[in-house]
Amino acid sequence: ASPFQCQGVGSILVVTMVTSLMVAYNRRARGGRSSSAFSPPSSASSSRQKEGPALRMHCRTCALVTSSGQLTGRERGPEIDRSKCVIRMNDAPSVGYEQDVGRRTSLRVVAHSSLQRVLRRQRELLNASQGTVFVFWGPSSCMKRDGRGHVYNHLKMLNQQLPGLNVYIISRLKMMAFDELFKNETGVDRKSSNSWLSTGWFTMAMARELCDRINVYGMVPPDHCRSPSNPSVPYHYYEPSGPSECAMYLSHERSRRGSHHRFITEKMAFANWARSLDIHFYQPDWKRNHVPPTPQNNNF
Repeated sequence: ASPFQCQGVGSILVVTMVTSLMVAYNRRARGGRSSSAFSPPSSASSSRQKEGPALRMHCRTCALVTSSGQLTGRERGPEIDRSKCVIRMNDAPSVGYEQDVGRRTSLRVVAHSSLQRVLRRQRELLNASQGTVFVFWGPSSCMKRDGRGHVYNHLKMLNQQLPGLNVYIISRLKMMAFDELFKNETGVDRKSSNSWLSTGWFTMAMARELCDRINVYGMVPPDHCRSPSNPSVPYHYYEPSGPSECAMYLSHERSRRGSHHRFITEKMAFANWARSLDIHFYQPDWKRNHVPPTPQNNNF
């Protein structure tokens, strides 16, 4: 098994590395969306974690760019790049796809299982990051700081190779807060339902704290896959021969065995957020009055 596919459903962390610091994305922002606070533990040899100065981020407008094939050929790139901050996920590239997804990246949220793919594209995604902030999430077994956390070890080595890289991990407390947010919004307990929150969930939840206005590109509404008339698109715009988006969403949503993402349930929560927050969806454009409310006590 790959060392990046850590097992377990324990606490999850998100990390930032600034020069010699390993920074944990930890605290809720004041006012909900005005800033993003980071409390950094030292990466020194001592096992005791020392708190450092907080790192804050704030963007008036954010373009949250999904990895969906919905973006292919839609030429939203220039519009995306006009945003104050541009947010991407995992190893989704911009080089070669600029016309559709833009050129800039302010924040990239990466799952522990995608670290290997990011490292394979180090020249494109890391070496040329030019100030991009990276936030990694993963189960606590991946993030252990006793030498047995595979992802944490690789991030420390990466920090030594590229000391100017801004890399973050989500703290255990913040991960617990994300779990609680999911339960409060959907009525579903993540662990008992054998669910894993997706990178999209973490990214949207973080964007609520970072951004005054969020423009989401390439995310389909929760009822999109119910209609057979909607054209099939690849799950990732950069993997045109990969699985279709709706096949991926439906298989995960309907699964009862093993751990799966609940993509459609998450999107229903996002739709509810958009009713009260400055969140807008493009490509496809969502019609708010056509978005169903989030079902409570969904047992899948």
